Amino acid sequence: MATLVGGIASSHTPTIGFALDTHKQKDPVWAPIFEGYKPVQRWLEQKQPDVLFFIYNDHVTSFFFDHYSHFALGVGERYPVADEGGGPRKLPPVDGHPGLARHIAAALCADEFDLSYFQAKGLDHGCFSPLSLLWPHEQRWPGAIVPLQVGVLEFPIPTARRCFKLGHSLRRAILSYPQDLKVAIVATGGLSHQVHGERAGFNNTPWDMEFLELLEKDPEQLTRFTIAEYAERGGFEGSEVIMWLIMRGALSKKVRKLHQAYYLPSMTPIATVIYEDDSDEPFEESAEHYRERIAHEWTGIEKLSGTYPFTLDRSVKAYRLNDFLHRLVEPAHRQRFLAAPEELYEEFALTSEERDMLRRRDWRALIQYGVIFFLLEKLGAVLGTTNLHIYAAMRGQSLEDFQKTRNAKVLYSVAAQDGGEQWAKPG
Repeated sequence: MATLVGGIASSHTPTIGFALDTHKQKDPVWAPIFEGYKPVQRWLEQKQPDVLFFIYNDHVTSFFFDHYSHFALGVGERYPVADEGGGPRKLPPVDGHPGLARHIAAALCADEFDLSYFQAKGLDHGCFSPLSLLWPHEQRWPGAIVPLQVGVLEFPIPTARRCFKLGHSLRRAILSYPQDLKVAIVATGGLSHQVHGERAGFNNTPWDMEFLELLEKDPEQLTRFTIAEYAERGGFEGSEVIMWLIMRGALSKKVRKLHQAYYLPSMTPIATVIYEDDSDEPFEESAEHYRERIAHEWTGIEKLSGTYPFTLDRSVKAYRLNDFLHRLVEPAHRQRFLAAPEELYEEFALTSEERDMLRRRDWRALIQYGVIFFLLEKLGAVLGTTNLHIYAAMRGQSLEDFQKTRNAKVLYSVAAQDGGEQWAKPG
C-alpha cells in the first residue's frame, strides 16, 4: 500500500529558478532563498519519496483560455520544461506516474470532483521553479510526479473550502493505492503578492504569518475566507495560496511542523514549510472496499463484448497515435499525410505497429489498440471513407451486409461535403 510521508509547501515565483540558474548561492541578496530550501532537501533525501503529488498553477503557458479547467490532473508518462518566452530552462523532463494518477482520478471523480486530464504538456515555473530546488537533477530527477494544475487565473475559481475538501479525498486516494509507494504532497504558490495594476508590488507579511499559523493549527478557519478576502489580505495573485489547502487537507487534523522559512526579497515572499501527520485518524472503510466503491460506476463494463472504453491507460498508451490523427483537422497536416505519409510517420515517431495499422486502414485494430472512434471518423473523412464503411469494418462485415442491419441505407461522413460515387468504393 502507498504511504503518505508528509506535505511540503513552497512559493513558486520564477525568482527561485532564476537564482539557481544564475548561481546566486553566495550572493547575500539571494542566499536566503537557498538556505530556506536546505531543510526541505534534507527531508526529501531522508524520506526518499517515489512520487511527488505536485499542486501548482500554470501561468498561461501550456493552458490558455480556450479551455481552462478548475482541476487538471496530469496523467502522462513525462513532462518537459515549458518555454515561457525565452526558451525552456536547461532541466531534464520529469517522469509522471500514470498508475497513481489513474487511481487518484477515479477516486476524485467518485467523490464528485470534476477533473480534466492532460499529458505531453510542458510545465512552467509554477512547477519547475520550486522543483529544481527541491530535488537534485543533474542527469534526471530521483522520482516521478503527478501534477495537478489548479485554475486560479480565470474567475470564478475554486473556493478555499473546495480545495480543502479535495485534499481530504486526495488523502484517501493515495492511502488506498495498492502499490508500495512513498508519496509526498507539494503545494506551491504565494505568499502575498500582486503583479498587475496600480496595486502591483503589494505584500502583507503580517497576513502571511497569520496564514501560516492557521494553516498549521486551524486550516478550517482558512476555508471560511472568500477569494475576495484572500485578495484583500494577500494581493490578488496571492489568493493562489488556496492551493496550499489541498496539501493541508490531505494531512491529518493535527500535524507536526518540521520546518518553516520566509524571505521577501522583492515582489513575492519565498516561503517553505514541511508538515508530517501527528494524529491517527483511521478510515471507516477498508482500502479494498474503498477501491470497489470508486470503481462502482464502470464495474461490469468489461463484460460488454466488442466494446473498448477510452480509459486513461488507453489514452496514455495511444497518445502519440491519437495526437497524430487529431492533427488531421489541420489542413497542412492532412495534406502532408496524403502526399507523404511515411515521412509524417517518422516525424511523429510512430511505432512499427502503429504505422502498419494506418497503412492497412485496419479500423478494428486501431480501435482495439486505443484510438478513440472520433479520430477514426476524421481519418475516414480525409481518406474519403464514410462512417458506415468504418462501422462495417469494425464489425468484420462488408458495407452491404452491415447496411442490411440498418433501417435506412444511407452514407455520411464528418467531411464537409458529399462524397457521391467516391463513397461507394470499399473502405
